[in-house]
Amino acid sequence: MARKAAIVGGGVIGGGWAARFLLMGWDVALFDPSEAARARVARVLEQARYALPMLYEGPLPPEGRLRVSETLEQAVAEADYIQESVSEVLDLKHRVLSDILAANPDAPAGSSTSGFTPSDLRAGLGEGAGRVLVAHPFNPVYLLPLVEIVGRDGAVPGALEAVESALSGIGMVPLVIPREIDAHVADRLLEAVWREALWLVRDDIATTAQIDDAIRLGFGLRWAQMGLFETYRIAGGDGGMAHFLAQFGPALAWPWTKLVDVPELTDALVAKIAAQSDAQSDARSIAELEAERDGNLVAILRALRARGAAAGRAIAAHEERLSLAPGGGAFTTVERTIPLDWTDYNGHMNESRYGQVFSDASDRVLDAFGAGPDYVSAGFSYFTVESTIRYLAETLAGERIRAETRITLADGKKLGLSHVMSRVSDGARLAEADQLLVHVSLETRRSCPPREDIAARLTELAAAHASDKV
Repeated sequence: MARKAAIVGGGVIGGGWAARFLLMGWDVALFDPSEAARARVARVLEQARYALPMLYEGPLPPEGRLRVSETLEQAVAEADYIQESVSEVLDLKHRVLSDILAANPDAPAGSSTSGFTPSDLRAGLGEGAGRVLVAHPFNPVYLLPLVEIVGRDGAVPGALEAVESALSGIGMVPLVIPREIDAHVADRLLEAVWREALWLVRDDIATTAQIDDAIRLGFGLRWAQMGLFETYRIAGGDGGMAHFLAQFGPALAWPWTKLVDVPELTDALVAKIAAQSDAQSDARSIAELEAERDGNLVAILRALRARGAAAGRAIAAHEERLSLAPGGGAFTTVERTIPLDWTDYNGHMNESRYGQVFSDASDRVLDAFGAGPDYVSAGFSYFTVESTIRYLAETLAGERIRAETRITLADGKKLGLSHVMSRVSDGARLAEADQLLVHVSLETRRSCPPREDIAARLTELAAAHASDKV
């Protein structure tokens, strides 16, 4: 039975939470009194369905059920986890959290607040206040893994652990902050940069576009995969961070920035920033900008995933926990969503990626009969010596595909495989492939007979597959 998450507040952040939970297999009950909430969440969910599966090499769990509740009490009833994402108005949050605690006496409640501390949120909530913690995500919630968890002090036993478990289970990376402080950690860093950026625009030092270029073409790329301190550690050379601080530390006393002061947001300054931002966006709609953002984030996160670095390492670790067993039949070997970076200038999947799908399918077969990584470590493997691919239909980014494989030949050193790749939504065949593999010794790099247990298993599978044409 699927676990239930209650999402209170259907804005951009609440919609992102709903999408993340749903696509990771949770049932979601959404409550928002605004009539526009349902449309907002539907738009966010549509974008998430397109983007999130592209991060993974296998299928996500079956999507949960979304129910839009008429009352808050109906939404949170019997929920295993509750996420509050209403506007940043403390009185409003107090009222909503009080209603949540009264309607569900057991589940932990996370707040998406950007700035309020747990003490702020818990004030006046009474006995159940210790079930409330800060669980602050970043937009888009369905792609970015970081969530700041604050509120260890004063939490009821097990609440912090329950929040960590629920959120790590849906692919988030909880950053547990030991002491509360206004705006937590990440937003305090962002505000420092934001204040300085406002001064640079106000004083006509740089435009909004130039400031964004300075970030996305320069230090932002380093921050995305290494953060701040490790970036500066490298800048210190062989002497590391100590040398960096000795060399550049004195500059902190120079009046370069205006971190404490903030320029007055006069009508003229607001108009200047808005005009520059409008020109920078080149008349693209918010939906178009969101689509571009998500596509870029998927590409960056996939690159980091391939390198096992930063946020990409978190995605790979989460995929291992999902235990993505292929579905759709006994011989299903691949099931995944096609990512954007697999497509070419014609807008469809590049021919080399069909080869990757069928190569992945072959690896799954080898794993199935015991010739996986452990067998390779023992000094034996199968090499592909011939591969024929037939392209039957276009495959587009965002489509979910499945490869089904059968063994057509198991004769001593030779192994024959036949693959069919189809679209999951309608079963349409997209490509077919036949492969011939030869068993080799990794010591001599020459062909040799497979181990007896492997040969026996192959013969058994080949016989079973002979009568099952895919």
